[in-house]
Amino acid sequence: MVPSLALLPSPLLGPSVWQPVARILADRGWNTMICAATAPVRTGQDALAAFLAALPTEQDLVLVPHSNAGAYVPDLVMQRRVAATVFVDAVLPPGHGLVPLAPPAFLDLLRAKADDDGLVPVWTRWWDDADVAPLFPDAQTRARVEREQQQLPLSYFEGMLPVPQGWDQRLGAYLAFGETYATEREEAARRRWPVTTLPGTHLHLLTDPDEVAIELLALIRQLDVNSPQS
Repeated sequence: MVPSLALLPSPLLGPSVWQPVARILADRGWNTMICAATAPVRTGQDALAAFLAALPTEQDLVLVPHSNAGAYVPDLVMQRRVAATVFVDAVLPPGHGLVPLAPPAFLDLLRAKADDDGLVPVWTRWWDDADVAPLFPDAQTRARVEREQQQLPLSYFEGMLPVPQGWDQRLGAYLAFGETYATEREEAARRRWPVTTLPGTHLHLLTDPDEVAIELLALIRQLDVNSPQS
């Protein structure tokens, strides 16, 4: 059976980050869905519940999480029919224990930005505009993505999720954009997963969706997952 591709955007963003890649994958014959945590998210458990609600229960799936969505994969793998996961510039949870929802070294930045109500600005407000603008191919795309951003509380980023034992026995691969997630990429290689690095920024799936789709499908082929052409 050919699995469906479930593209998971970060809870901080929304479905628009995956839409260009999703169209290309669908044109290549894949049943493709974008499963976003669009319900109001205040905790990691909120986001997990939203992802589970968005994912079908009766289909074989290849999960394709981007960024913070990677933290939710262990629970999703154990609660849905997941054949494989391809992490895309994403958090890569450990095999057991706890996965933090933000890197500990990053928390000081977020604490400094939180307002009096404990809310952190939306993701594109974390840095200077000169750093954010090049992440997007054009102003229209940026506006669409920014409309979907969720403003999360600092407590979300300070949270951790328990990691169920055995989740990483499923097939996995890693697609990195540049060096931001170099540690995760190296861990994926240590697990002997297929790994690819594309030069690009964290939103390379928006700036060059064709290249991302090509490399994503190449990794899926390396995992011997059934494809529409099989």
